[in-house]
Amino acid sequence: MVEYKMKPEDALNRLIEGNQKYILSKQHIGDVSREQREKTLNDGQQPYAIIITCSDSRVIPEAIFSAGIGDLFVIRIAGNVIDDHQLGSIEYAAEHLGCSLLVVMGHNHCGAVDAAINHEPDGYIKFITDEIIKAIGKETDEYKACCLNVEHSRQAIEHSIQIQKDEQEYGLKVVNAMYHLESGRVEFW
Repeated sequence: MVEYKMKPEDALNRLIEGNQKYILSKQHIGDVSREQREKTLNDGQQPYAIIITCSDSRVIPEAIFSAGIGDLFVIRIAGNVIDDHQLGSIEYAAEHLGCSLLVVMGHNHCGAVDAAINHEPDGYIKFITDEIIKAIGKETDEYKACCLNVEHSRQAIEHSIQIQKDEQEYGLKVVNAMYHLESGRVEFW
């Protein structure tokens, strides 16, 4: 049986409060101290939320949510697309670490979404853009396409039998979010 360390709504409120601090701050304010490193080494990690987001170097979940070492279980991949590897990581964090909230967070001005709309990449990048094209169809508005891509990833997560079980039996909550590069604001839906 999964025992969540925090209710999903409390975790979401903590993310919202952390994002407000981030918007107003000039430097990272999460706990990255030696003491916190030692505590998580000795006591194990106890993140309060799982964040799936893009690998874009401008999107730093720990900073965006004013989080420190051990606070978030972050899974990053270009275009925040979902495959079996990400699903396995999600299931691990929900089942074994007690995370009650899962956030699929895209961002505006996403290079992977732009590549899917405006280019025809080849090589391994094509695996990512093909998945994004499934999500966005013929949408050419960049922001709308980013939102469609987030929703597509959420739906892929919702197909996991284990995630469905965790939602029904333990109250795991899955939400969408969009990070705005200009303002630093995270919009949840």
